[in-house]
Amino acid sequence: MRNLRIGSILLLMLLILNQELIAKEGDELIGKPAPEWGTLEWLNSQPLKLNALADKVALIRWWTETCPFCAASAPALNEFHDTFKNKGLVVIGMYHPKPPGPRRQKALEMAVKRLGFEFPIALDMDWRILRRYWLTKGKHRWTSVSFLIDKRRKIRYIHPGGEYYKGEDETRTEAQRDYHELKAMIEKLIAEPSQSKVKSSD
Repeated sequence: MRNLRIGSILLLMLLILNQELIAKEGDELIGKPAPEWGTLEWLNSQPLKLNALADKVALIRWWTETCPFCAASAPALNEFHDTFKNKGLVVIGMYHPKPPGPRRQKALEMAVKRLGFEFPIALDMDWRILRRYWLTKGKHRWTSVSFLIDKRRKIRYIHPGGEYYKGEDETRTEAQRDYHELKAMIEKLIAEPSQSKVKSSD
């Protein structure tokens, strides 16, 4: 009986440890309200406010011109923008220079053109918004993080950084799996009822 109890305790400890290992970085923020980003300078768009994106799903990706993972993820961001912009998705590129500092206008404009970004670009030059969303929330490996925010302005999905890109082969890389997971989540959130419809049915 004593051995059975010890075995049960060990099994429970292993299950808890395994759950902690498979938990994704940033999972503790899922379901929390997304912070407003305040006043920023914008490219490709008039200034946007998160509160003004009612009934829209927002995909926010922090990027910079020197990041190879951002370049690798650019085709996916452009695809999501082209595919879902008329279905309720707003893709936002949050530019954060490395290191933080004054704007390098020419390099920024060249990077936007090279990456094919036609969606709104916000300039987070001092990393103020990146810190508000991500860097002050714990120790994180990446700054090239992506947040998916639902129609009620809740954080519903976080890609903690690095790259994601399309792939259809059977043995998908982690980046390919992340792409398909993110796309499926975008489709799910777009299909959810809007905030105004939920209020009217109460």
